[in-house]
Amino acid sequence: MLVKADKKWDYALGMIKVDGLEPTPEMKELISKEKQGEISMEEVKKALDRKYKMKR
Repeated sequence: MLVKADKKWDYALGMIKVDGLEPTPEMKELISKEKQGEISMEEVKKALDRKYKMKR
């Protein structure tokens, strides 16, 4: 059974909220753009890597 990308995001966000957490506004924007097909999942990953990877 295939699950649409928007449903996968809904599930993931639900799991985060169960822990009492909330995604950042930046993450919400990335999710929205990916759901609408404006960016790919690879672009989401790259954006997160740029923001959170440690610099050597």
